[in-house]
Amino acid sequence: MALSCSSLCSQLSLIRHCRLGKNRITHGLYSPYVLCQFRLPLCRHYSSSEVRRGFARYVASKLQWANTKYEDFLKKRFPRFFLLYHTFVEGFKLLFRDAKDIRRIKGKMWSDGVKFQDLPYRDMEKLRQFRRDLIKAIPLVIISIPPFANYLVFVLMYFFPRQLLIPHFWTPSQQLEFRRVYHSLRARHHWPVLKGLEHTSQQVKNGHLQRQLKDLCAKVQSGANPKASEILAIRSLFSGPPLGIRRMSVDHMRHISPLLFLTPRLPGFLIGQRLSSHGLELLQLDRGLSRLGVHQLNDSELRQACYLRGLNADVLGVNQCREWLSQWLQVSSSLKDSEVSLLLHSIVFLSANYPSGPSRH
Repeated sequence: MALSCSSLCSQLSLIRHCRLGKNRITHGLYSPYVLCQFRLPLCRHYSSSEVRRGFARYVASKLQWANTKYEDFLKKRFPRFFLLYHTFVEGFKLLFRDAKDIRRIKGKMWSDGVKFQDLPYRDMEKLRQFRRDLIKAIPLVIISIPPFANYLVFVLMYFFPRQLLIPHFWTPSQQLEFRRVYHSLRARHHWPVLKGLEHTSQQVKNGHLQRQLKDLCAKVQSGANPKASEILAIRSLFSGPPLGIRRMSVDHMRHISPLLFLTPRLPGFLIGQRLSSHGLELLQLDRGLSRLGVHQLNDSELRQACYLRGLNADVLGVNQCREWLSQWLQVSSSLKDSEVSLLLHSIVFLSANYPSGPSRH
């Protein structure tokens, strides 16, 4: 009995102690209600998302400030290196912008079932150029894979920018210089192509077409520019033997390939396939350009279009470029897919003797 009473008293004492503690917590300074009332204004005005955004803006502003200081330092102390640095930064911006455009174009093609030849001209040209730039960049990426190879890559990029870098990373002066170099390499094959046509003309059985082909080659070799009608008059020779896209001799195809900036150092059947695919692509570009209209191109687009088709447009005026491109489209707009070989030879017919004066309007 005594044990029971003492146990009962201890339990009552414990309950009372707990109540007193609870009352102190409930009505004291650390009341949950008071804590909530104290915290609500802070939560309302300083949410975690706002804090993160504010911190991100702060970090971005500091990085931008540091980058500006760094560029100013380079510009004053190392102007040549600053030019390369600025070119690379702007080049990456252009590359990312082009990649974004390519993603949009590809998405449109996949979602809407649009084929390459049905795209607007500018989308076709951007997709074509991005493919070529990507192919050129692949070897450089492979070289940079091994550890510490990036230092070698920087050295190679500095000493061999034309061979290794895509136009995004060329300075304005380099763009003019490299286009001139590439055009001079292309122009070396004008006369071999004409000589090859003269030799092949002996295989033409139709005497009238044979004379027309010889006269056309002689006219270009004499320094004159043929008319579109004179080129189209022999179109039937370029849809089958001996001058069709798959019927030409391998040596003749090797001289045609550099006109499109394609390597001639491949087996003959591969050269024929590449000439066929690139020629059809160029023909589809011409059709897209005809739908758009030459006068819709800005100066840069106009010069690039002429350069792709065989003309050194950097030394010509805008009106000269527009006139030449209009004549080119007179030829290409009349051709069928089976006559694409004539389009490739027109690079020589129309550009070998075109004026290259320094005037630029």
